[in-house]
Amino acid sequence: QVQLVESGGGLVQAGGSLRLSCTASGRTFSSYAMGWFRQAPGKEREFVAAISGGGGGITYYADSVKGRFTISRDNAKNTVYLQMNSLKPEDTAVYYCARGATVVPGSQATEYGYWGQGTQVTVSS
Repeated sequence: QVQLVESGGGLVQAGGSLRLSCTASGRTFSSYAMGWFRQAPGKEREFVAAISGGGGGITYYADSVKGRFTISRDNAKNTVYLQMNSLKPEDTAVYYCARGATVVPGSQATEYGYWGQGTQVTVSS
């Protein structure tokens, strides 16, 4: 059973930065794509960013965060990161990391089989 634990959320002013981390259990972390999703109150969960598995390092972003957020991974630490810069109030949400079923960095939640518990990010105006 794979467990994912997120950390790094918090309260930040608009224009500020946060870095989220997600550490996975298990020995095959590098073999799978990892993704970040978010869910704001009253809204559906939406894709934020993903990174490929297998060492390719291919990244994929939602248009709403492109140029502001950066996803990366450290396979030696079984950890994926989401660096968030120039944060906006509309970025406020619970952020979830997820492990993909393959190396391909997809944008659909159905492509991910394991999810963390989420970490709250609140951006004040």
